Amino acid sequence: MLIKVINARYVGGHIMEVSFNDGVIKKVDLKDCFRGPVFEELKEVENFKNFSLNRWTIEWANGADLAPEFLYDLAMQQDQGGAVKKV
Repeated sequence: MLIKVINARYVGGHIMEVSFNDGVIKKVDLKDCFRGPVFEELKEVENFKNFSLNRWTIEWANGADLAPEFLYDLAMQQDQGGAVKKV
């Protein structure tokens, strides 16, 4: 199964709650994930909060995005107290 982000909501800081197409819903902290010029402005929370969903993943106003598989793996590794939910 190809992993896709189907919903995301801003939680605080650089944390989002992300829902994936396999039913998993997890919080993911992205504060340490922004490397390279395209991600530089996302270090500012106001820019980070300005995101939308494309067909596969989260995308920011400046065109930056993160692979859905990366988000999924990171969310599972971080396990930030939100239980894995399968719908």
